[in-house]
Amino acid sequence: MLQYLVALIATAIVGYAVNSSVRVIDQGDEALVERLGKYRRTLRPGLRLVLPLVEKIAYVDTIRERFLDIPPQSVITNDNLTLKVDAVVYWQIIDMERAYYAIEDLENSINNIVLTSLRSKIGRLSIREVLSTKDEIDKALLKKLDEATSSWGIKVIRVEIQNIVYSEKVQAGIESERVALSEQQAIIAKAEGERQAALLEASGQAESIELLSKTLNMRPDSPEFMQFLIAQRYLETNQKLSESANSKVLFMDPKAMSEALGELMGESPEYPEIQLKKPD
Repeated sequence: MLQYLVALIATAIVGYAVNSSVRVIDQGDEALVERLGKYRRTLRPGLRLVLPLVEKIAYVDTIRERFLDIPPQSVITNDNLTLKVDAVVYWQIIDMERAYYAIEDLENSINNIVLTSLRSKIGRLSIREVLSTKDEIDKALLKKLDEATSSWGIKVIRVEIQNIVYSEKVQAGIESERVALSEQQAIIAKAEGERQAALLEASGQAESIELLSKTLNMRPDSPEFMQFLIAQRYLETNQKLSESANSKVLFMDPKAMSEALGELMGESPEYPEIQLKKPD
């Protein structure tokens, strides 16, 4: 009877020892082992042995990427406007030992750094800069978090500002500024279009004058050619006036009209004969 009792006790002790010494660590997790209250080693995924009575698993956590949702927080911009901003932080543990022993409350510490960095970064920007440089703010927060958490055994992968909420008054001001900017851009675009059109027209006129001077066999800067252009412009102007809806019939002495044209053309006995020349 005593032998059976001893065997039963021995079996129980062996069963307890085996049960307490064999541990299965899941894929994506790691475990910290302490021996007599002091860190001993880190267990990787798989079937692992722990010495009974002297060793214990102190901490098990995942090394997969995770995210921390930062609730909306009030921040003040450089132009004294209050915004509500929330963000999300993606991070993972890369050193389980430091992540457990170097910091008391890991997620709360990350949350506090994000809030401090948000207030500091946005406090140096105007509302317009906050809305237009969101990606730059995300990068600045990531750099700040990466520097602050480098000794914690974690890696901050990315930081994203999700929503920026502001009052209706601020929204109305932003909309007015956007409309004014849009109108200003339209005016600039119109002016640029008119400038380009004027340049094209001037270029066309220059080419036309050059072609006409070659046809008339005259230099473009000669007085005779200038007088011809003036007379041509005079005739074109009168023709346009006659085609106008409110034009009037004007009777003019032919002799006076000939004299006027003669003056425009600079007519004199020595006026050279115009020789037509085919364009090149």
